[in-house]
Amino acid sequence: MKIGIYGGTFNPPHLGHLTAAAAVFSMLKLDKLLLIPASIPPHKALPEGSSTAEQRLEMTRLAGEQLGLGGKVETLDIELRRGGKSYTSDTLVELKALYPDDELWLLMGADMFLSFQTWHEPEKVASLAGIAAFGRTEEDMEPLFSVQRDRLYYEYPDIRIFTLTVPGVIDISSTELRERLAEGTGENLLPPAVYGYILRNHLYGTNADLKHLTLSQLRPVALSYLKHKRIPHVLGTEQEAIRLAERYGADIEKARVAALLHDCTKKLEMEEQLALCRKYGIELDELEQKALKLLHAKTGAAIARDIYGVDDEIYSAIWWHTTGHADMTLLEKIIYLADYIEPSRDFPGVEVLRKCVYEDLDRGLLMGLEMTVQEMTEMGNPVHHATIEARDWLKGKR
Repeated sequence: MKIGIYGGTFNPPHLGHLTAAAAVFSMLKLDKLLLIPASIPPHKALPEGSSTAEQRLEMTRLAGEQLGLGGKVETLDIELRRGGKSYTSDTLVELKALYPDDELWLLMGADMFLSFQTWHEPEKVASLAGIAAFGRTEEDMEPLFSVQRDRLYYEYPDIRIFTLTVPGVIDISSTELRERLAEGTGENLLPPAVYGYILRNHLYGTNADLKHLTLSQLRPVALSYLKHKRIPHVLGTEQEAIRLAERYGADIEKARVAALLHDCTKKLEMEEQLALCRKYGIELDELEQKALKLLHAKTGAAIARDIYGVDDEIYSAIWWHTTGHADMTLLEKIIYLADYIEPSRDFPGVEVLRKCVYEDLDRGLLMGLEMTVQEMTEMGNPVHHATIEARDWLKGKR
């Protein structure tokens, strides 16, 4: 297996990092890419006001997911756990012990490559991993790369070197990017989820009022809460909510806000969900205490109101989007159904359900509730009483 190793302070990780990593991954036909944030970079001090190690680790994880390589990308905390100055030679020793039979390649930018001989224990680095260096354009970098390759081949006879140019790489330093963020710009240079994480944690001098975010700010913030595979679902739910709100005369902006935040706690495990329930005084019935899938609607609604200041109508739409309940409001119906039939949903009967929803909202809601009850029953799972009550109320109304 060929494994790429890309380290750095990632303060923050930006599209320049991702463009380069994707190019090397493709050109070298790597099987895995490891992203490793440094604890204390040996060549420079972390500037005052930097994000914490844990925040850089989370931003790096979010950025790595944007590469769309699935399980082929991992973000490791080995340098953060080790503490102290993050020497690459120490990291490679650890990784070689983890992957003794695999071929390691160390990814680096032009500046790092051109100063390689000044690193801590460069001979050890050269013995443990190949060097994959990238620059902006061949015209600019190849003359320098050529001289450096010759020098390193002479000084370290067994070294492996691969250099490439990445014309589309975004050429910006993290220092300049942090300055732009403090000025209220720079979001176009970041993966959306990373920018959202920065906004909601007020990093790098950003000072967005989380209770009064614009939709263009709220969207990346919402994405920063999600596992990458859930992003298409949430964006699809937003688009479906817009269409349903237009069709049935609901408040479109409220529908979009509810859709964007409806799964903001979806990735949390049971202990984290229960901790939020205790924090916000959320009372759970017997089924909810055991069913993880039911909790994110309640905790998500609590986060949406506490942190993002949503009103009671949006709060309620998020709260009931999983189970429904008797006599639902228009916005509650729209979010329940948008979550159910958004474009990435693919299950038997979904096209019939979509058609029904756009012909008659209540008839579509009843069909969706009945499908849920049938599916849960066939799987041998208990059905929440609110879902039964919602179905029975609509049956009685009709």
